[in-house]
Amino acid sequence: MKIWTASFAGFALSLLAQAMVALPAAAQVAPSAAEVQAYQGLHRAAWRGDVAQIDALAARGADLEARDGLGRTPLHVATHARQGAAVSALARAGARLDALDNDRYDAVTIAAVADDVPTLALLLSLGASAGLTTSRYDGTALIAAAHLGHDEVVRRLIAAKAPLDHVNNLHWTALIESIVLGDGGPRHQRVLIALVDAGANLQLTDRQGNTPLQLARTRGYAAMAEKLAAAGAK
Repeated sequence: MKIWTASFAGFALSLLAQAMVALPAAAQVAPSAAEVQAYQGLHRAAWRGDVAQIDALAARGADLEARDGLGRTPLHVATHARQGAAVSALARAGARLDALDNDRYDAVTIAAVADDVPTLALLLSLGASAGLTTSRYDGTALIAAAHLGHDEVVRRLIAAKAPLDHVNNLHWTALIESIVLGDGGPRHQRVLIALVDAGANLQLTDRQGNTPLQLARTRGYAAMAEKLAAAGAK
């Protein structure tokens, strides 16, 4: 009976992980080609990285918080386009770094999901917060990055004082997501190591009461389980 229960739990987790693995990408929507073609003003300049035009429009009083059809500001658009100079110009002009689009993504989370370390580092250097509650899952940039195995992004966010133990509305932390939505491979292992070494709580459980160590063992992620056990996880 115990063997069957463990097997079923592993199967259920596998199905859940498969259902969840694409969620941040699905929820975070980059501008489409049609939207880009229709952009005017600051949105157009942000996508193109046209700093001179951003400066000129801002000087004439253009709305830095103007929204496109999905609630993206010019800063969001510049982040999606990886236009660092445009991000800097918009910030210099006074654009809000904590603005959320319609799916509740801020620029930091957009960069984190995209595994865009340079733009993330720039945003953080400009004063953007690593600790906002974002997305329809009431998560954080750190949780999204841990889910996707973006290990360098995770390290940058930890250094920027991202909340290690935030619990989203799925009742998962960044540590738990690195296991249940990860593939157990090198990048997710490095994410878990970074979180453990930073002091993430090893005893917080999922909604079913499973600890990170139990989850790693259930999924057969031996390297993760070994790291957790060595750090004192139960």
